[in-house]
Amino acid sequence: MIKAFGKKGLILCTALMAVVLVVTGCGSKGSSDNSSKELSSIEGRYTIDPETPAWKIDTKEETTDLTWYVNADWWNTDFGKDLVTKKIKEDLNINIKFITGDDTKLNTIFAGGEMPDMLTIFDSNSPVVQKAATWALPLNDLADKYDPYFNKVAAKDTMNWFQLADGKTYGYPNYSNTQNDFDSGNIPAKTAFVIRKDVYEAIGKPTIGTPEEFKSAMQQIKKQFPEMIPFGFNSIGSGTGSLGDALQDFIGVPMETENGEFYNRNLDEDYLTWVKTLNEVYRNGDISDDSFADDGTAFEEKLKSGKYATMLLDGTPQQSGNLQIFMTENPGKEYIAIDGPQSTVGNAPTLNQSGITGWMITYVTKKAKDPAKAIQIYTYLLSEEGQKLMNYGIEGETYKVNEEGKIEFLPEIKDLQLNNADKFKKDYRMGEFMFFGHDRDKALSNDAFAESIKQMQEWGKGKLKPHFILENINPAQGTPEARSLSAIDTNWNTTLVSMIRSKDDATFESTLAAYKTFLTDNNWDKIVEIRSEKMKNNKEKLGLK
Repeated sequence: MIKAFGKKGLILCTALMAVVLVVTGCGSKGSSDNSSKELSSIEGRYTIDPETPAWKIDTKEETTDLTWYVNADWWNTDFGKDLVTKKIKEDLNINIKFITGDDTKLNTIFAGGEMPDMLTIFDSNSPVVQKAATWALPLNDLADKYDPYFNKVAAKDTMNWFQLADGKTYGYPNYSNTQNDFDSGNIPAKTAFVIRKDVYEAIGKPTIGTPEEFKSAMQQIKKQFPEMIPFGFNSIGSGTGSLGDALQDFIGVPMETENGEFYNRNLDEDYLTWVKTLNEVYRNGDISDDSFADDGTAFEEKLKSGKYATMLLDGTPQQSGNLQIFMTENPGKEYIAIDGPQSTVGNAPTLNQSGITGWMITYVTKKAKDPAKAIQIYTYLLSEEGQKLMNYGIEGETYKVNEEGKIEFLPEIKDLQLNNADKFKKDYRMGEFMFFGHDRDKALSNDAFAESIKQMQEWGKGKLKPHFILENINPAQGTPEARSLSAIDTNWNTTLVSMIRSKDDATFESTLAAYKTFLTDNNWDKIVEIRSEKMKNNKEKLGLK
């Protein structure tokens, strides 16, 4: 326990040091330029046309070399070798040198002043994002000067969401889902309560909505399938697996108070009723102790082998390969989504998905050698043409459009996708080069998702609800409130596990009481105040009441 705490402490300290350094870096020689940069002229290359993407009319003959930093060591730095990036290279007449790294390298870049042409980061709450006006070029200005067609392919809500105090937007994310995207029905659910089909049929397809029904079903499963684990959930790790936010969303815990202020969902009575139910299920022997210790790999191995009878599964697309393996090898026993645990007070599910903040956020820096070409990349990849290329390749070469208007991989490409994933990835890279990717483009093809999760996604229709108001509401990094929140989150993670594993009701209640005391002792009221204020700002940004 001491060793584990020490490791977490080291990670926290390292993260804080990195943040401090990055903040310092933002004000260093490399990025202290607060003045607006004089954008270079494109005279002689092309005349802007609001109705035509600039990359189609740019006459620059010399290939543009760009350096693009991605703050992720795992990013594939190849460019121009696979079908997708080769096509991008040809269409835009560019050559990209990708550089990757972690927060330490990001700090070095800012501190040293050797800024790349473009830069992609992931943490929307970081000082780098908040200080983007000091080191990045505004996308609004780049569009006006070089490529007004960008405004046709960029989502207005997303642009507004990332707007800084000066009224300009510097970064654009991928997988940014707006209200319109949610309303379209093209955004699939990623959370489901699943049960093995053969188990479900064997126990008589009962409803498992109330705590009593849930406990009874777990007992039946253990009786009829003693070799199985009745109930499983995503790996806990240093978080709460699928038993925290995911379960709260599943039973529809409110996201705010009646006054529109921050609501501590962890203390919601409806949610705590279910946590207590899980404690009883655990005490009945229907939750394995191993489930609290398993890492992601161990969890996936059990999932892949069908060891769990039921699961509250979050991130179904990420588990679709493991689910598909079990489905293929065990016909008739595949996991299916059912309603599962439901609110005891009548709330409807409010399943979450990628919100408007998205995931990877990409910037054009003030050091960009050819900012016109840089904004052309945004326009190209955000367009329908770019989205199809990134997801499905080239029509006639990798896919066709069938009689229903759906995109289908050609047979040899589909076969490669299913049976030779390494070659599919290396030669084609479809679905991977996703700087400006979006879920709505997955709806263009039945090949976008594995068979193993299609029933789960169908079950989830109508159950998604945007969590926009809760995005980016944490205290600013480096503040006392941010440090308190980090401690509170860590405390909650261990509290939740301890409550579920409590040996009796008294232990359950005392553990919960200790968490409440920890909140009081760690500046919780101030954190709630900050979060409520940021929620108010979010509503104003999006025009929500």
